[in-house]
Amino acid sequence: MANFELIHEENSIHVMKDNGTEVNYYIFDEFEIHLNRIMPHTIQEWHFHKAIDENILVINGNLLCKYIDENGVEKSCYATKNDIIRVHNSIHTFENDTNDVTEFVVFRFMPDGTDKREDIKADKTIVKR
Repeated sequence: MANFELIHEENSIHVMKDNGTEVNYYIFDEFEIHLNRIMPHTIQEWHFHKAIDENILVINGNLLCKYIDENGVEKSCYATKNDIIRVHNSIHTFENDTNDVTEFVVFRFMPDGTDKREDIKADKTIVKR
């Protein structure tokens, strides 16, 4: 059985990007978690991911999400606290068009195409101590 592990913030990879986004990266063998702080009136670059499944949990503020739909049309929506964004392989960008810092957690996986929902739901064993 694997050991319990705690990774402190000082052990993350901290980056202050030129686009006004501050990120703490926690990179593991099969996934990545990073904490983002996007400064007021900041726009990230348009981009997409070839193999990564990116999922975002907004924890503070409002995040303007822009993406190109399957017909090539630019669309947008707002995500707020406790909303989850599933980016999939879309061309997308994020913007903070407010006067406050917006914070979100990014979970990035490299899926293999297997539906693991039932395994995930059932994968908990109670231990009596």
